[in-house]
Amino acid sequence: MRTSFFNRPTHQNAMYFKLNILFAVTALCFLTSNQTSTVCGHEIASEMTDSANHLLQSLTPKQKAILVFPLDNKLRKDWQFIPMEREGLSLKNLQPNQRLLAMSLIQTALSHRGYSTSLQIMALEQILHEMENNSPKRDPEKYHLFMFGTPSLKTPWGWRIEGHHLSISVTVVEKEVVVTPAFFGSNPGEVQSGQFKGVRVLGKEEDLGRRLVKGLTAEQQTVAVFSKKAPRDVINGPGRDATVLTPKGLSAAKMTDEQKSMLRQIVDSHLNKCRAELAANDWKKIEVGGFDKLHFAWAGELERGKPHYYRVQGPSFILEYDNTQNKANHVHAVWRDFKNDFGQDLLKKHYQSKEHSTR
Repeated sequence: MRTSFFNRPTHQNAMYFKLNILFAVTALCFLTSNQTSTVCGHEIASEMTDSANHLLQSLTPKQKAILVFPLDNKLRKDWQFIPMEREGLSLKNLQPNQRLLAMSLIQTALSHRGYSTSLQIMALEQILHEMENNSPKRDPEKYHLFMFGTPSLKTPWGWRIEGHHLSISVTVVEKEVVVTPAFFGSNPGEVQSGQFKGVRVLGKEEDLGRRLVKGLTAEQQTVAVFSKKAPRDVINGPGRDATVLTPKGLSAAKMTDEQKSMLRQIVDSHLNKCRAELAANDWKKIEVGGFDKLHFAWAGELERGKPHYYRVQGPSFILEYDNTQNKANHVHAVWRDFKNDFGQDLLKKHYQSKEHSTR
């Protein structure tokens, strides 16, 4: 017999109550954010800095010590997406008002869709908790915040939200904001039973990729599909710098206008998880570098429910999507920037400018 909310153990009721409050507040935030869609990059940096400082003001000295690290701390680039014990400040260890301020900070980097996707990924942990006999490692509140440096519009700083299947790194350099690496995952890829049966948190990303590869001609497919076996995971994952891969697959230059439109939709489905203004900056880099230079590559089988992988690579970025684990019901997706991962390019220009001004 399925366990209902009312006959769950008390601790589970409390967890569900917290999640319901979180989703209600999120809905209110969406309504508010939709009214302020014309925000420039400088205002995003300002909003983000203010939100970070409001969170810091709410914390105890002990909580601050757990949350804040120097900007050059090795943890800033040591990101992960597996369920594990982490440093940083857990959402679970925040008071209700502090948790809302933390979620407010997270929302400053993400679009409506990106924020919703993040919360749904967190909520999947409750499903895994129940699927795995109430495993303690599965917890929708076991997501950690890290802050690097001091939030300011004058000095560089950054932050990250991270937990199972979610790792979003943000760097702020004066008026500029970059959100990369950005990792989103989903387990299950599709919920197979229970009250959430049929939910596919990253279903759009899968469907768009398959629609394009199946919409290619037989000749184009022989170029786009570089392997009959999909890699077990994304290649540009944790533990390595953003790496340019051999541009296998079919170039946009050899696609029809309709196929190019599909390719744009794939890129946008990954990129639009960021604030629209931030996504627009990346789209500008893509267009300047040449959209026709993008390559779409597929590996694995074409039918749904079978292991598959795809990537889109251009001069400035790579996005990867992989669904091979757990009988092809376990999704990993990542966006990396070759020059500006962790704000590297912005930081380089900032420090060069400061060095020049002191000569």
